[in-house]
Amino acid sequence: MTRVMPKGSNIPLTAVDAVRAVLRWRVAPGGPDVDVVALLLGTQGRVRGDEDFVFYNQPRHPTGRVRHRSKTRRGEDVTDTLDIDLAQLPPEIERVVVGGAAEGGHFGQLTGLCVLLYDIARGPDAEPLARFDITDTTPVGALLCGEIYRRSGGWKFRAIGQGYASGLVGLATDFGVTVDDEPETAPPTESAQSAQSAETAQSTQSAETAQSAQTAQIVQRAPAVAPGTAARSGQDYGYGYPQPLPAQLPPLPTYRPLLPEPPDFALPLQGPQFLPVD
Repeated sequence: MTRVMPKGSNIPLTAVDAVRAVLRWRVAPGGPDVDVVALLLGTQGRVRGDEDFVFYNQPRHPTGRVRHRSKTRRGEDVTDTLDIDLAQLPPEIERVVVGGAAEGGHFGQLTGLCVLLYDIARGPDAEPLARFDITDTTPVGALLCGEIYRRSGGWKFRAIGQGYASGLVGLATDFGVTVDDEPETAPPTESAQSAQSAETAQSTQSAETAQSAQTAQIVQRAPAVAPGTAARSGQDYGYGYPQPLPAQLPPLPTYRPLLPEPPDFALPLQGPQFLPVD
């Protein structure tokens, strides 16, 4: 017979060697997806290392005694499951926390949320040992659903239902898990922007000064010739520089014709417009 547990209550797990903790919820339009997680805690109430955090990206504890199973869906109900071998857990493990994380929304959007605890030895068709309905969910991203803990040489299960507004990161770090978040890049301050603008202006001014100096050097290489100055030798000028004209051009020479021109001699008309047309 299944025992329905109110929030804060506990039950003994007498003669139970292994349990299956199932987190179940009903599919909601626009609602989140949910993942069940487990944290194995030592005597200080914290994980001994990050390997004591079992979830979808680390589905098996190194001891093999806590395992995350695949999700299943039946109709509108979805379940996510943990198998916990209580009899074979290391003695330094005092508690196993069962939690849940919502992705793409929050737990306040879900209905039918509950934790079911089964005795694995009774088989897959057996009724659950306990059922804890989580009805007072708020807009939180993670839930501490319940915990299985040692007491007087045996084990007990406590219904908790505590929400975490900080999500899975808050739940995990509360129990000692190291979460590596990439640091956000802070926007540049006003003083940093002013310094950057001044550096850019200085670089631009230096480039313009260098270009002006280079232009002046090129101009100085080309000697100027004042008007009315006699022409200098071509060797004084580099290739490509304009050659100055002399102050006065000499007269053109005259030559006697070698043969007398015949009478009525005239050159033919020249140009394409005078070519004969076939």
